[in-house]
Amino acid sequence: MNAAPADQIRLLDLQAFDSRLDQLAHRRRTLPEHAEIDKATADHNALKDLVVAAQAQLGDTTREQAKAEADVEQVRSRAARNQQRMDSGAVSPKDLENLQHENTSLAKRQGDLEDIVLEVMERLESAQTRVVELTARLEHSSVVVAEAEGRRDAKTAELDAEAEKVRRDREAVANVLPADLIKSYLRLREQQGGVGAARLYQRRCEGCRTEFSITEFNAIKAEPADKVLRCENCGRILVRTGESGV
Repeated sequence: MNAAPADQIRLLDLQAFDSRLDQLAHRRRTLPEHAEIDKATADHNALKDLVVAAQAQLGDTTREQAKAEADVEQVRSRAARNQQRMDSGAVSPKDLENLQHENTSLAKRQGDLEDIVLEVMERLESAQTRVVELTARLEHSSVVVAEAEGRRDAKTAELDAEAEKVRRDREAVANVLPADLIKSYLRLREQQGGVGAARLYQRRCEGCRTEFSITEFNAIKAEPADKVLRCENCGRILVRTGESGV
């Protein structure tokens, strides 16, 4: 393949633009904010689960307290009815004895139930506190995620703006290069890890860093200026410039 020396040198400009675009894309993919957002989101979701569990526990404890208080009220009402019957004087001595015995048992039962109510109330207070604390932490975690996303978006926008400028500059160069030269360059770029053309600097290929022997270098110097050379080691297009020494 032949191409004007000036076009071959412009191919290095194209390579520089493509390498810069690769660098920008890599930076975009590896922004530290991505990992920060992933961690913050995972923490947020874990807190959300904890809040749901805490709210469920609060609901269970609230219902447990309502039942315990209802049990106490039921015992109180039964004891009050018994007391009314005893106070009325309309019961037989036998019934009176039975009512007195029952009220003694009810008093003990009421005391036990009131202890249960107090214990449930303590757990209820603890459950309420946990819901409040976890909800506050969840709200804060939302802010942390939003702030990290904001930083990511700002840096992404900055990188995208630079990439857009590089793409415009690249297009200006690509538009003046021969189609067959670009096609060969793009194929090699895909095969060679993103670098399809490299400068010959003195006796070294800057693509693979191979230094040519004197014999190989003399063979390169003997080639016509418009011939598109390939590095014998890496296969990339080898571009001769004013610093190549040829």
